[in-house]
Amino acid sequence: MNNEGVDKSKRQFLTSALTVVGAVGTGYLAVPFLAQMQPSTKAMAAGAPVQVDISKMETGQLIRVAWRGKPVWIVNRTEEVLATLSTLNDKLRDPLSNESTQPPYSKNPNRSIKPDIFIAVGLCTHLGCSPTFRPEIAPVDLGNDWKGGFFCPCHGSWFDLAGRVYRGVPAPTNLEIPPHRYVSDSLIIIGEDTMEKTA
Repeated sequence: MNNEGVDKSKRQFLTSALTVVGAVGTGYLAVPFLAQMQPSTKAMAAGAPVQVDISKMETGQLIRVAWRGKPVWIVNRTEEVLATLSTLNDKLRDPLSNESTQPPYSKNPNRSIKPDIFIAVGLCTHLGCSPTFRPEIAPVDLGNDWKGGFFCPCHGSWFDLAGRVYRGVPAPTNLEIPPHRYVSDSLIIIGEDTMEKTA
């Protein structure tokens, strides 16, 4: 083959141009493929701390928020509820929360940083059902021993208003207390430990 008269600079330009176009095309194909392997924004946000404003909570009220795909309860407990908690110890499986999951700052009789505000993951420790909030005293369906708390309709586990499990029910441990901290008297961050510092 006779290569005389062939413009080698044009051939080199065409080869370089095709290489660049091929690399760009490969990039356009690779970027969406690699992007779909990353967790979604929603999935990344699911593990992020959640801010909750409790300034408008009424005494006795429960509010629910989602954190890491789990329901978290915040209860504004009354003085009567706090007085009742100590009377239940002989009916509870783990009244001192020695076998339960909670941050060190919540391992106390109230299982909370502030006595009146109770925060817990709203999932039964038996099989993960979500118990119902039953603050009334001695309702007909639960009997005279019921002093208010959380009742799991799936298998009948009882928890008091500190999330402590009663004896003789399927749930093995008290409700989990998530890491949390107070930014102010009315603003809580769920999912961030009280020992952590924010920038």
